[in-house]
Amino acid sequence: MTLDPPSRPSGREPGWSRVLGAPLSSVAWRSYAYLWLMLLLGPFALAYVLFTLAFTVTAAVTVVGLFAAGALVVGGRRWGGVYRRLADDLLDTHVAAPVPRTPRTGFWSRLGGALGDVAGWRALLFMVAALPVTIAGFVVSTACLVLGLGGMTYWSWFWSLPPDLAMDSAWHNPAGLAVVAVGGLAVLILWPVAQSGLVAVLQLLTRVLLGPTAASLRVAELERSRAGTVEDADARLRRIERDLHDGTQARLVAVGMQLGEAREQLVSGRTDTVGELLEVAHASTKDALAELRELARGIHPPALDSGLAVALETLAARAPLPVTARIDPDVEARGRLAPAVESIVYFSIAELVTNAAKHARASAVQVDVVVVADGGSGVLRIEVRDDGAGGATVVPSDGSGLRSGLRASPSGSGRSTARSTCPARAVGLPSSP
Repeated sequence: MTLDPPSRPSGREPGWSRVLGAPLSSVAWRSYAYLWLMLLLGPFALAYVLFTLAFTVTAAVTVVGLFAAGALVVGGRRWGGVYRRLADDLLDTHVAAPVPRTPRTGFWSRLGGALGDVAGWRALLFMVAALPVTIAGFVVSTACLVLGLGGMTYWSWFWSLPPDLAMDSAWHNPAGLAVVAVGGLAVLILWPVAQSGLVAVLQLLTRVLLGPTAASLRVAELERSRAGTVEDADARLRRIERDLHDGTQARLVAVGMQLGEAREQLVSGRTDTVGELLEVAHASTKDALAELRELARGIHPPALDSGLAVALETLAARAPLPVTARIDPDVEARGRLAPAVESIVYFSIAELVTNAAKHARASAVQVDVVVVADGGSGVLRIEVRDDGAGGATVVPSDGSGLRSGLRASPSGSGRSTARSTCPARAVGLPSSP
């Protein structure tokens, strides 16, 4: 039996091999092509910026003209998209697009939104700042490339140069030509290094000026959270209204009818069934009170006043099948979650346990609430397992059930699992150290 020599892991090539192969790498030539395209776009981009500024100043005396100026500012977003695609395709530098503009209503609001488009102005600033860096990068890169290739091949064409352009004749010997060739090789090897420095500046400008700002991402996240909160609140109000109309209201109407019938019998002197009617009305009243308590518990479970752990223990005790709930100690160590988040976690688990009992024909449920690392933040993860038939599918609907954030799937062994995750900043957890 022969043993093959261990292969060298990729990415651990000798340093000299990487240095000598740098001028032939695709990274160097794609960076050079990027500088070429940036240089070709530069004059047109600068003309667009100057025209936008001049037109905005000129149109300031009119109101209608400012709308055209605002359109030019917003058009900077398209220029930014072109530059982001160039960086993505040639430099493997992916930069997310800025947050889309929010539609506005009203004359002055639309005008201010167009003229004050931050992403558009940042793209215009990029076009101005990138031009001198592009010119410097192109000149340095081209000079290194030409000098390197020219020095390496000088021995083959020096004889065709006029005497006043050629090097001193003392170099025109084998030793001198060899020195020139070695110098050209050294310049060619240094070409990717000199080029990468200026390309890195352009990459930095692309990330800083053409990507979304932290403030805009935060505003967009808050807007999405607010929209989701409004939708959830509206769905909850509709559910409460439906429960009151279909359950408690019907029982109270029945109680009123029964008490009215008992009063009529008392007035007419027929008292043989009054006791039975009052007993039925009393029972219906107790049922209505029980339904009201359940409805109030659905709005905010009283067990949550003592924390999520106590609430889950209460939920497990009341469940129609055995439920084992485990909470990661790290969750409790971080302190109480936001009240709204605790309610979301509680009702998500309650919904999953109910589905497992009603539809999955399960005999046991396992609930795990843990915190996992996600970059620099902690993520709260809810995982509910049961030994039922599985195969549940969460489909977005009109607001009923678990609309999003939950994923249910069969595990292949007759079991179903559902998971839900949410970032720490959304649930009130501090970032992981």
